Amino acid sequence: MGGSPAREIQEMAVGNDSLSSIDPERQKQAVAYARAQYLLLAANLMVLTAYVLAWLLTGLSRNLGAALATLTPFRPVLVALYLTLFALGYAVITFPLDFLAHRLSWRYDLSVQTFWAWLADLGKAGLLNLILGLVVGEVFYALLAMAPTTWWLWAGAFLFLFIAVLANLYPLVIVPIFFKMTPVADAGLVERLTRMAQQAGTQVRGVFTLDFSRKTTAANAALMGWGNTRRIVLSDTLLAHDTQDEVEVILAHELAHHVHGDIWKSMLVSGPLLWGGLWVAARFLAWAVARWDFSDLDDIAAFPLLAMSLGGFALVTMPLANAYSRWREKLADEYALRITGNPVAFLSGMAKLANQNLAQVEPPRWAVWLLYTHPPIGERLRMGERCSKNETTAVIPFY
Repeated sequence: MGGSPAREIQEMAVGNDSLSSIDPERQKQAVAYARAQYLLLAANLMVLTAYVLAWLLTGLSRNLGAALATLTPFRPVLVALYLTLFALGYAVITFPLDFLAHRLSWRYDLSVQTFWAWLADLGKAGLLNLILGLVVGEVFYALLAMAPTTWWLWAGAFLFLFIAVLANLYPLVIVPIFFKMTPVADAGLVERLTRMAQQAGTQVRGVFTLDFSRKTTAANAALMGWGNTRRIVLSDTLLAHDTQDEVEVILAHELAHHVHGDIWKSMLVSGPLLWGGLWVAARFLAWAVARWDFSDLDDIAAFPLLAMSLGGFALVTMPLANAYSRWREKLADEYALRITGNPVAFLSGMAKLANQNLAQVEPPRWAVWLLYTHPPIGERLRMGERCSKNETTAVIPFY
């Protein structure tokens, strides 16, 4: 494609200026913002790698493990103390990068939080991650002690159950920590979205809005929760800028994941990756523990080796997982266009999201391959344009 991304997308309009063309100035900012984010991601990966290696190579991990063992003979307490200190150390050294990310969002008009409000959220997120990490860590080290040869099988089963419980509790327990969730007041919109969910075979517990505007100018929507907690959730920033037609198309995309059975299909796909990664981690850990002369697999001082094995496998398989996700998201877009029959709203909604969320329309191919879980905005707009002209969307069917 030649010319600037903004001009190309503007030229894609199907003869209607109301299709909310991409703002060229915002797109320039989106490109700069994306480049800065790539640099921050690289910096975070380098810091994390250096941090884990430092604990291992300097003897810090071994010395701390020995010191904690003299304080308490109770293994769960020892594991909790070690993992807490490890997490706190990482939080301290990465705080400058977190602050830089916040200032970057502020600079590009995405964040509206004060420093203290942002710091409070960072603290809450850190505490939540610590609690969840301690649960996983305690279970892993209990399994390493009780089943040193098959721990990876049981760990995979536990993670599946843990993720399912979190998905169910997410809108009730986790979201309220950061946002206020209230029922949407527009009865017409609620009835419209609820009817669409019912037609898709999905039972929802209501339509709610989150007060994004206290923290960000970005917009989002989701079908949140699982089972008896599933609900439609819309950010107030989305409701403030999008028409009901645009909101409906966005929700149709989310409902497609239910219609297509993406939850269980993702489990079928992620299962081999998860257990494969744990199996590789088990083989690496057995070799590395002997190589570094740790006492046993469940020696808490060997935690950096476990972290390296799990993190390394996750990083290597991330492009494959993201490619699968992009395919499913593409099918969800195709479903939304077909079920609503409203490509105009799809186009205008996607363009608004690009402008509002500062999404790069045509990101570099390497970034899409490595990082993107959704197709780029430019690709989604081209699909909408083809649909508006009654052309084939060139999407692999889900049936």
